[in-house]
Amino acid sequence: MISSVHHRTVTVNGLDVFYREAGDPQAPALVLLHGFPTSSHMFRHLIPALADRYHVIAPDHIGFGQSAMPGVREFPYSFDALTEVTAGLLEQLGVGRFAMYVQDYGAPIGWRLAVQDPERITAIITQNGNGYEEGFVKTFWAGVFAYTTNPGPDTEAAMRGALTLQSTRWQYVNGVADPSLVSPDNWLHDQALLDRPGNDEIQLKLFRDYPTNVDLYPRLHQYFRDSRVPLLAVWGAGDEIFGPAGAEAFRQDLPDAEIHLIDSGHFALESHLATITGHIRDFLGRVLA
Repeated sequence: MISSVHHRTVTVNGLDVFYREAGDPQAPALVLLHGFPTSSHMFRHLIPALADRYHVIAPDHIGFGQSAMPGVREFPYSFDALTEVTAGLLEQLGVGRFAMYVQDYGAPIGWRLAVQDPERITAIITQNGNGYEEGFVKTFWAGVFAYTTNPGPDTEAAMRGALTLQSTRWQYVNGVADPSLVSPDNWLHDQALLDRPGNDEIQLKLFRDYPTNVDLYPRLHQYFRDSRVPLLAVWGAGDEIFGPAGAEAFRQDLPDAEIHLIDSGHFALESHLATITGHIRDFLGRVLA
């Protein structure tokens, strides 16, 4: 039986936050946190595949998807600010303890939620959601960190290149063994939202804030060691943004972490939905029993 997915919007801190929701609200909660440059759209197939067992909630971050997109002078675009809105949404929905699935930008948001209130997190699924410096593929991140260290016209050009259709498509198909499994609807949908007037400045501001995520890593690793939170890494091994070394690194602080490398790329759900769903159902079925 396929669960119905609801598409809802609530106001958090004066901002409209869009989210997808499915499953019994009395079931264990699972929060899905999307990456750049997409939205909860990336979970459109995963949500109904898990909602028979779990109360699944997938928000759009501010500035992404169908959530509000205030200008950079109206909202302090930072990962701290995005986390605050996510926490406000969960509070408003009455979500207490929850497992989370994090990918790309969703990871630093999820990590902040975890270190702020460790007791709330029942389990973590990370799908190319980085938490260690070993995960950074240098050929990709050199330009990002050059920009964050010295923002200006010379370094900004590469970052604006990351906001183009060519770059968005690359994120979806690079490293995927069979790119024909990835629908072009993905990058066309994401690009239409990226191309909204003013969104380039929003994304540039978040790029500049990215080093705060690396600064968080020592606290994150201490949280892992203290909590021994159950963690599943299902990782697209062909990802040239966050490489497979980033998946293996979780065992440094969580020796029992379960790690599966998949023959896919950054957005592995698009080519390996059934495989990832199977790993999640098996993992959560055991650790939340």
